[in-house]
Amino acid sequence: MSDDAPQLYLISPPQITPETFPEDLARLLDAAPVACLRLDLTSRDADTLLRACDAARAVTEPRDVALVLRDATEIAQRAGVDGVHLSGGARHVRAARKTLGADAIVGAFCGASRHDGMNAGESGADYVSFGPVGGAAPAEGTLADDELFAWWSEMIELPVVAEGGLSEDRIAALSPVSDFIALGEEVWSADDPAARLAQLHALF
Repeated sequence: MSDDAPQLYLISPPQITPETFPEDLARLLDAAPVACLRLDLTSRDADTLLRACDAARAVTEPRDVALVLRDATEIAQRAGVDGVHLSGGARHVRAARKTLGADAIVGAFCGASRHDGMNAGESGADYVSFGPVGGAAPAEGTLADDELFAWWSEMIELPVVAEGGLSEDRIAALSPVSDFIALGEEVWSADDPAARLAQLHALF
């Protein structure tokens, strides 16, 4: 792996069990050098999210892994995690920054839209993510292609994350033009998620 290889960004399963997730998560974080974990849960229940944040932070904090929560800015603030990942592009970046402060991480998912990505950066995002990069195209929109990442990495300083549908071939193709590779279902669906994470990370 070269010095300019992308960093590893881990996305949680959509549902977790707070009692067992820390042990499962620890195995993954010890299998490969994860830079950031995103809690990407389907639940919008505040107590559920707060418990999930506490469970994850018990594992991420000692390992110096950043922890961000999807969309729930106020809960991220209450939980004291490192920041928030916004799934709606640039729309709520300024508000999240105002709520969480200058030191928090604010990321924005921008689909395959260069325009949305640039708007997110101008609004104060710390990173943008594009995707999905493989598999079936989303119901609304298109896949984020290699050209988008190549252009972004050459023209824009803001870090870019590749996520969604990351096969081994897509990882190899996007690693040279991405700052982070985000893996979620690609590893959690494996019989041995930690081993799969290490295997995919070796392709960076």
